[in-house]
Amino acid sequence: MITGCYATSLGTQRLRSTFALPGRIKGFPEFLRNAGWFTSNNVKTDYNIANEAEFITATWDRNSAQAHWRQREGGQPFFSVFNLMTTHQSRANVWSWEEFEKEIGGRLRPELRHDPANAPVWPFYPDTPTVRRTIARYYDCITLMDQQVGALLRQLDEDGLADDTIVFFYSDHGMGMPRGKRLLHDSGLHVPLMIRFPEKWSHLAPAKAGETTDRLVSFVDFAPTVLSLLELEIPDYMQGLAFLGPRQRPARQFVYGARDRVDEAFDVARSIRDGRYLLIRNYQRHLPWMQPERYSDNAEMRRELKQLAAAKQLNGDAAVYAAAPRPAIEFYDTQNDPHQVHNLADDPAHAQRIRRMSNALARWQRESIDLGFFTEPDLLARLGSRTPWEFGEQDVEQLSDRVQRAGATAAGGNAAAVMRLLEDGDPAVRYWGVIGLRTSALDESAKNALRRAVGDDSAVVRIEAAAALAYIGETEKNLSLLARELRAPTVEVRLHAMRAIELLGLKAAPVRDEIARIQAEAIRRLDEHPCWLFVQFSAEAALENLASAR
Repeated sequence: MITGCYATSLGTQRLRSTFALPGRIKGFPEFLRNAGWFTSNNVKTDYNIANEAEFITATWDRNSAQAHWRQREGGQPFFSVFNLMTTHQSRANVWSWEEFEKEIGGRLRPELRHDPANAPVWPFYPDTPTVRRTIARYYDCITLMDQQVGALLRQLDEDGLADDTIVFFYSDHGMGMPRGKRLLHDSGLHVPLMIRFPEKWSHLAPAKAGETTDRLVSFVDFAPTVLSLLELEIPDYMQGLAFLGPRQRPARQFVYGARDRVDEAFDVARSIRDGRYLLIRNYQRHLPWMQPERYSDNAEMRRELKQLAAAKQLNGDAAVYAAAPRPAIEFYDTQNDPHQVHNLADDPAHAQRIRRMSNALARWQRESIDLGFFTEPDLLARLGSRTPWEFGEQDVEQLSDRVQRAGATAAGGNAAAVMRLLEDGDPAVRYWGVIGLRTSALDESAKNALRRAVGDDSAVVRIEAAAALAYIGETEKNLSLLARELRAPTVEVRLHAMRAIELLGLKAAPVRDEIARIQAEAIRRLDEHPCWLFVQFSAEAALENLASAR
């Protein structure tokens, strides 16, 4: 949002990324500052970059919990952002009920509270008391947030600024609930966007007051749009399209989405959506949408969904969230299926449209140089002193396209084609060969290929191959290999290894002591790198799984 560039092109899409931005890519408020505007941010940043402190200093005049337009010089034009955390995943369903009541529920008048009996249980959820109670809690969060927005608008009135100020209202992702945030369905990516133009600036509005527009907008479009509204130059590196102002561009045909590692949960999936249809490509099909996630699993509702799934008591549409393997392609008619529970990928009536959207998605991945198909350890090894963006600019367009194609081959299920990936000279392609075998029926030749791969020069290839073999019963030798990788030189490799061990469940029992060792090391080293927290999460979850089986 703040750069006008896709995170997958910057290489910063994983949580938390420690890759840097090149110096010429700015936070767009910096251009406003240079033009004499006061800029403030209250208070969340989460820019997910290595040089975040420097970036914040350059972007904002004020960045704090007290940051406000009222701190500007008298009469100075301002650009102020307020991040209201009231509907955040933590409040909506992760915090304890006691903490929620103290911070959210207890601040609402009784008549504004929501009754679980009236909760709209969406079809991707089972209808249980816990689900209903959590949905009602989420609506309570929205109600309090609405009051906070009203307070900010009143401050504009009080300061005599309402008639001069354009106001954007939006959230930063879909609902902070299971099958919302972190997924590529509309429940995860579709957000509200309302823009208030005072009469003075009504000529800039795309519709009359109270009307709506069906123009597709992506967060990457916000930076060039603000610059367009202010008639400032839009840098040529920005990938977004201005949708307001004199420099607005023709409406986009598609918006794109990406899911990669979040915390300790690895994944690669991409999406493309037009005004009606949504297509999702799953590249790591062996993993369910509802992977174990230490932070998310603190939520009572997530724990219940996991318990129901383990007991095979999630049925119908609600079962899809926890199912594995996932289909290679999901395709939905959002007009007739607004919750995206009926996958039409195999419907011949949509075959031509699916091909067209698949080709458009592949073209976007290629032209934007989507770096998500390189693992973090692999990308780090290739960068040298460059940022991922510079790496993408300089010499990897053909390689990136080849690695993306390897991911598509891995998801396609053709065992012979997947096996050929393992013979490639590039470790990124071989990685996808191993991933492809995770969802294949393993004959003896495939098993032998995996046995060779555990000796690969690439740590992530070794780890995935060992995990695949341990999963099918060749446990002792491969579990030992995974345990050795817990002492790898980089924390990124250790995280891969720890997550592979965690997902083996009870099979990991022989290396319990090594898991406990790295858990303790992770706690000691939390300040060194964000990934140590996720190593800790994964190790704790693994130890708890083993303890519960004793």
